[in-house]
Amino acid sequence: MNVEAILKTKGHHVATVAPEAAVSDAVRRLHDLGIGALVVSVDGARLDGIVSERDIVRALADHGVATLDMRVAELMTRRVVTCTPKDTIADLMAEMTRRRIRHLPVVEQGRLVGLVSIGDVVKNRLEEMEFETTSLRQFIAGAA
Repeated sequence: MNVEAILKTKGHHVATVAPEAAVSDAVRRLHDLGIGALVVSVDGARLDGIVSERDIVRALADHGVATLDMRVAELMTRRVVTCTPKDTIADLMAEMTRRRIRHLPVVEQGRLVGLVSIGDVVKNRLEEMEFETTSLRQFIAGAA
């Protein structure tokens, strides 16, 4: 199974925020959408960075309430780990675990084409396990 399969189910929409947006606007957007990260992009196609709840909490610890008036570009992660639609789910699980990250932007030919979260990966794995379990039960029932 690969990233492309997840995107077929979940879609290609990616919630973004401009680098010059106020952190308070990013916080509101995260809250309103019920998500944990926003891709930072000037045009919605190019990946400039990513800002997560973790980035915001760290900035709050360092700068206090002044964080909310800062620009997203001041605290976003600039060296973003990405994946492609052809990457396998197993590779994503390993990378997310190794780097302790929860969101991977999906990039193809330099353009942002989706975002995969740890929740998407877990959901996909559970569906695979359910399919395997059902298949094994049917095989055993047929063999009996």
